[in-house]
Amino acid sequence: MTINNTANAYTTYSTTKQLFSQENSATALSGFNNTTDIVTISDEAKAIAKEQEIKTRLDAIKIKPAVERTREEIEFVNSNDKRLSQISSKDYQTLTAEELDYQQKAGGFVNTMATLTSSEKALYNELVAKGDYEAASGMNLIALSRTGMEGQEVQLPNGQSFNPMNTEITAGNIRNFFQHMFVDPTGEMNRRFEALATYLEQSPTNKQS
Repeated sequence: MTINNTANAYTTYSTTKQLFSQENSATALSGFNNTTDIVTISDEAKAIAKEQEIKTRLDAIKIKPAVERTREEIEFVNSNDKRLSQISSKDYQTLTAEELDYQQKAGGFVNTMATLTSSEKALYNELVAKGDYEAASGMNLIALSRTGMEGQEVQLPNGQSFNPMNTEITAGNIRNFFQHMFVDPTGEMNRRFEALATYLEQSPTNKQS
């Protein structure tokens, strides 16, 4: 009888100890998982905060023109603006109007692309896609000629006046107005204008006079 009671007591003790050990293990494992979650969330929060800090500084720098930015600020933008880095890695001639627009704004340069309408940007992209970079350069010159004009009329050397901002880009207007806005001793600009005018004349969707 004594042996049986002792055996039963030992069995009960062993079972209780095993259950207690299992509960402690489960509790410890649960606590470890919670700690992991806390660390993970903390790391994510830090990463988000860092990204926001970078974005805030980028926005503050980008409102300055390039000439007012310090060397460190220029390097900060180049290092942290991922889209700008991607655009800058491409051949300049192959950039779309939207990419040029972003590059000019982010870099603090004169934003010539802002002077083109949506349809004119579409034409620019069409020229780039077809590899007609000479004609695309002609579009760039027109965008440049409009920059800072704010609706003012221009007096040309031949005595004619026109408003670059609201003058449609056609073959005739290029030859009669836009190309006369530039002093071109080498003839390089005139070649670009002529390439654009010729494209407009020959393209079925842009046939204009």
